[in-house]
Amino acid sequence: MALPAISPYPLPTADQLPVNRVGWTVDPDRAVLLVHDLQQHFLSAFPADEQPLTGLLDNVSRLLKRARRLGVPVVHSAQRGGQTPQQRGLQLDFWGPGVKDDPAALASPDAVAPEPGDTVLTKWKYSAFVRTGLQDLLDAAGRDQLVVVGVYAHIGVLMTAADAWQRDVQAFVVADAVADFSAEDHAMALRWAAGRCAVVTTTDALFQEV
Repeated sequence: MALPAISPYPLPTADQLPVNRVGWTVDPDRAVLLVHDLQQHFLSAFPADEQPLTGLLDNVSRLLKRARRLGVPVVHSAQRGGQTPQQRGLQLDFWGPGVKDDPAALASPDAVAPEPGDTVLTKWKYSAFVRTGLQDLLDAAGRDQLVVVGVYAHIGVLMTAADAWQRDVQAFVVADAVADFSAEDHAMALRWAAGRCAVVTTTDALFQEV
């Protein structure tokens, strides 16, 4: 039930993306950027200093800088260490007890870490909306778009995008700013998102209209 050891694979390029079913574009006045679960516990499954990890962190860092310059609110989801079986719920059956209460494992790499003005939400389930207050944050800010980056693409990233759709929040999954257990899982997540609940885009394309 531990995380798998992930083999290196290249991040998808713009010409490899699935066709989007809808033509939404990001508006900085409507969007929130969600940095999904970029904690060392999850990132340690990737080979260090290789793709997709290197590209993931570089692209998320670029998006964070751009979002902050444009005044787009930044939200980080982060799982809590040392969860009780009651807090863990069904994740215990699928993934075991989760991350230990270890500051190093719970931390994010410096390049993508929260900064003053960002919001950090405690993450409990696959979807970052469940028991986190993310919907309340969107409502209070008058925003109805969610840009999702982070790990893992076919689990929490995809479930969060699907949950956004069910709440009439336009979701954007940044294909080269998410990573997964394998290239196959990554591609599946992008195909499903593009066809069912979100716009799949790239780091370079995301804010090109503004």
